Amino acid sequence: MEAEGARRATGASVAVTAAAEAQGGRHQTEVVESAKRRRFTAEYKVHMLRLADECREPGSLGALLRKEGLYSSTLTLWRRQREKGVLTGLGGSKRGRKALDRLVVENRKLAKENQRLHKRLECAELIIDVQKKVSQMIGIPLQKIEEEEDD
Repeated sequence: MEAEGARRATGASVAVTAAAEAQGGRHQTEVVESAKRRRFTAEYKVHMLRLADECREPGSLGALLRKEGLYSSTLTLWRRQREKGVLTGLGGSKRGRKALDRLVVENRKLAKENQRLHKRLECAELIIDVQKKVSQMIGIPLQKIEEEEDD
């Protein structure tokens, strides 16, 4: 018989494997209905980056990532966030759309109104051009009409 603390190739200890064989050869596993997305706080990210930066020995970074259940790509993403300064400002920010500044809202409103008025002006200028062409075809001089309007 094997020693009590010995491990098999799968990483399961002998005692666990023997108990599973006693139950008919099946392992008891918990099946999660749906996977839960892990969320990491800014403090945890900064702590993990510090630990990763301290890893100097070959293989120590891999051991740290395995221990914490992280991928190297996650660590790379967190490093980029740290460089941008995103991790320092994550303390109490809320998720979702951020409230816009009053001036930004007013600027957008005025820009929209300006665009609408430009369209109306183009339409009015087109109508005036058509009226000028019609008056030239009929033979009504526009200058006399403009002079009468001034009186």
